[in-house]
Amino acid sequence: MAVILIVDDETLQREILTTILADEGYETYSAASGEEALKLVKAYEPDIVLTDLKMGKMDGIELLEKLKGLKQPPTVILMTAFGTVDSAVEAMKKGAFDYLTKPLDKEVVLLAVRRALERKELLQRNLELRKALNDMFSIQGIIGHSKAIKDIVHIVRKVADSPATVLILGESGTGKELIAKAIHYNSGRREKSFMAINCAAIPETLLESELFGYEPGAFTGATQRKKGLFEAASGGTIFLDEVGDLPLMTQSKILRVLQEREIMRVGGREPIKVDVRIVSATNKDLLEEMKHGRFREDLFYRLKVVTIHMPPLRDRKEDIPDLASFFLQKFTHNFGKNVIKIDEAAMKAVIQYGWPGNVRELQSVLEKAVLMCESDTIGLADIRGELRSAPRPAMGIAIPDDGIDLEELEKELLVKAMAKSSQVLARAARLLDMNYDAFWYSWKKYELDLPERRSGIKCILQQDIPDVGISYVELEKDLLQKAMEKANNVGARAAKLLNMSYRAFAYRWDKYGLNRPSPM
Repeated sequence: MAVILIVDDETLQREILTTILADEGYETYSAASGEEALKLVKAYEPDIVLTDLKMGKMDGIELLEKLKGLKQPPTVILMTAFGTVDSAVEAMKKGAFDYLTKPLDKEVVLLAVRRALERKELLQRNLELRKALNDMFSIQGIIGHSKAIKDIVHIVRKVADSPATVLILGESGTGKELIAKAIHYNSGRREKSFMAINCAAIPETLLESELFGYEPGAFTGATQRKKGLFEAASGGTIFLDEVGDLPLMTQSKILRVLQEREIMRVGGREPIKVDVRIVSATNKDLLEEMKHGRFREDLFYRLKVVTIHMPPLRDRKEDIPDLASFFLQKFTHNFGKNVIKIDEAAMKAVIQYGWPGNVRELQSVLEKAVLMCESDTIGLADIRGELRSAPRPAMGIAIPDDGIDLEELEKELLVKAMAKSSQVLARAARLLDMNYDAFWYSWKKYELDLPERRSGIKCILQQDIPDVGISYVELEKDLLQKAMEKANNVGARAAKLLNMSYRAFAYRWDKYGLNRPSPM
């Protein structure tokens, strides 16, 4: 029930308003002066104060200003029998919600009260949503205790309240947008907008109008002016997700935003000043993109004043139990279920799995597990199908300019798989997703049962084989394609990058069903 305080030095006016509002179900109190009203406000914390403008020592405007200083000020409606345009304008400037002239009409009063309550409810809901956003994206809300996550939290704390641009790098699903939001909601811009755009998801022809807006007549169908995201986010933060996919023309315009702090609408002639912080993210290797002329070097250095590297989930497995517990509680609450834990076997499988889709995949798997679970505990049977059907993680091997020896890489993988599987050949074969005979053939072909052969292998890999294993076939296919891309689709040069003959390269290329490369 809403609480309303009536303030008027006329007894009859107070009584009439009290009767009208009480009959509508409102809890009402009344005061004969501004001084008495302040005491009642402290005692009852009204939602609305309906006050006369002209009173004794303290008039309605002075009362309004004192109420504005409270932690949770009520909504104020002013009443007067001496209404003028000037007094109404002054009252509204001072923060009054509405201004009523006497004699008062019952329906007008009730309508003003209802509108005031609706506004107060909207403001309260807005505050609650802002608090929920701030809590959700607070630095303390970043889940994990691994060194990698602690380092990221340290960087976020340092850069959040600065104007510096931030570039967030990492695979899809690692939580790049979460970090971008944490930066925004822990900065001085938190009260302004956070606008996100996926640069890879919008066609090039529409991207500029989304970012910069357009003027009427700029193109067919542009019948009225539209503000772009940079204008809408002014004072706040814009998050350019998949920034590596920006067209070169758009890159040059974003560079101008960073340098001049201004934009030009599509079809516009006058520059428009904007105050916006840019946080960007990509899963691409921007250094490689720059080498191929697909990304501007000057923009790259403007975007990466601060760089944050988001590790894949497989590289921070110590965080998986905390993340799993968080998602379990979240989805248990969302679905109204009574799932309270994940059993030991299921948790072991979750930790050992490679998570190629990273945190996003973990979230999806646990969401389905909670939804389908028929007891209070998620078991291995609730998640096994999801984990088994997912692809194995890639090793993410880049080909340097001087190439890579594919045969030496195969030897190294064979030896590492045997070491990881405690020299059990069948387990080693499963780690590389190979059948037993193929693994044994390669092992014998390279004479890797001889210690001197194993000790002479070059070290190419910078990481161990993940617990869930890899697919050697997919790795080889990936390297063939990367070599062709690096060699500008010239087969002989691609073969040389992998230290193999063109015939051997072409044989493998055909084996995987790829288009036959040109030798020259």
